[in-house]
This record gives sequence, structure tokens and C-alpha cells, in this order.
Amino acid sequence: MEKKEFYRHYLPHFQQPGQAYFVTWCLKDAVPPKALHTYTLKLEMLKSQILALGGENGSGDGSGELHSPQDNPSAVTNRGTRTQNPGEENHPSELANLKREYYLVRKKYLKAFDDLLGAERNPIINLSKPANTEILIESLKFWDGKKVVNYGFTIMPNHVHWVFEVKEKDENGIAVYLQDVLQSVKRFSANRINKSENRQGVLWQKESFDTTIRDDTHLYNAIKYTLKNPVAAGLVSDWTLWPGTWCGFGDLHLPLG
Repeated sequence: MEKKEFYRHYLPHFQQPGQAYFVTWCLKDAVPPKALHTYTLKLEMLKSQILALGGENGSGDGSGELHSPQDNPSAVTNRGTRTQNPGEENHPSELANLKREYYLVRKKYLKAFDDLLGAERNPIINLSKPANTEILIESLKFWDGKKVVNYGFTIMPNHVHWVFEVKEKDENGIAVYLQDVLQSVKRFSANRINKSENRQGVLWQKESFDTTIRDDTHLYNAIKYTLKNPVAAGLVSDWTLWPGTWCGFGDLHLPLG
């Protein structure tokens, strides 16, 4: 696949070196690809309408992510400055309504996605099996310090949550893209898990759900959601008790209550 800042499978994806992400992916059969087809079509339609009116074009804060209505358009954080794109001033009301609708549909998509993952209690392969968890931990940490900066991850029985920042360039001065990092991690872990489980075939669903991190508050909330996932699923009473959970802040116990 050609390396580019926009690519798509069922959902549109945006990527840029130096950007932080919250990414979720799951086993091939955990969520039927067509189960969220209606939401996917709606998001694509809204995105096209917003772009046609001169809205987000990926040049705003460098993330390519449509901002929620609660975002401050002029807010400055250590993750970038949100600037107005050409054409936005011509359709302010219509653009605001479209962005609000996009944000709401995206929230519904994520909720439906999480519900489907949580409802699956008998995955074809149990990722929380110690051997599989070890493989995934090794995979998720492999590029740390080389191509990414890890913030936290959780390995659930049928899916993975990962919060990390993609470096602008690797040790050889080559730009790093989310697309390449995910392909590498998913391919390596799939091969190792298939060998361990004595199976063949596709392990991961091709689609990954990625969200660009807008600011430090968003980063904190993404890490909190990731680490507390086993608690929310009723698997443990405290996130530190789940073997597949890791936080990149050393001994710091985040106030996740």
C-alpha cells in the first residue's frame, strides 16, 4: 500500500509523522465487517460534505481528525495549533452542523464497536492466554524508542487498545507512518500467535479504529479508557491486576477513578 497521509478501508484514516494515536483492533471474527456498515457510510458522506465546503483538510492541527463541537478552534497546546481552513468562513453555520453530526455519529460508531467487542465471550483465539499476551506485549514494545513512544496498552481476550505517539523520523531519518507501524505489529504478532496456536489463516480484522490525540486532556482520557477496559468488562477489580495491561509512566499510579 502506498504511504500517504490519508488512506481507507471501511473507515477513513489519517496519519502524520509526530502524531499521537489511540488505536483499537480486534480478531478477525470479533466484529463482522458489515455490522457497522450504516455508520461507516454516514461518516464517509459527512466527511465528503465537510471537505466540499472547505472544512477540515488535514492542515489544521496536523492530525487530519475532525474536531468535536467542544474543541476550542483557537486553542494552543503542546500538540499543535488549530487554524481555520480556507473556505470555513464562507459556510460557518452549515460546517458547524456537519461537524457536530460527524462527531455524534462517530461516538455512536465507537459505542457500537465496543458493545460488539464486549459481547463476544468465546473468541476463536483467546488473546489473554499467557502465551498470546506475551507475544503481543513483545510486539507492542518492539518499536518503542525507535519509531514510537508508548503511553499504554491493554490486551483484551479479543481485541487490543494501544495509545502511543509516532515519531517524526526513525533512527535512519525516514518518516514514520501509523500505517507502517500497525502493519508491522499486526503481521508479526499474527505470525507468532498462529504458530503458537498451531493454526493458519488471517488472525486480525483488516480494519483498525484509530483516533488522533488532540491535546493532553485527550491523551489522559485515552490512557484512562485503555487501562480501565478490563475493569469495565468485569474481568478484574483494578487495572493493575490485569496481566495484559501496561502503562508507560513507570511507577506512577494514574488517578483513574
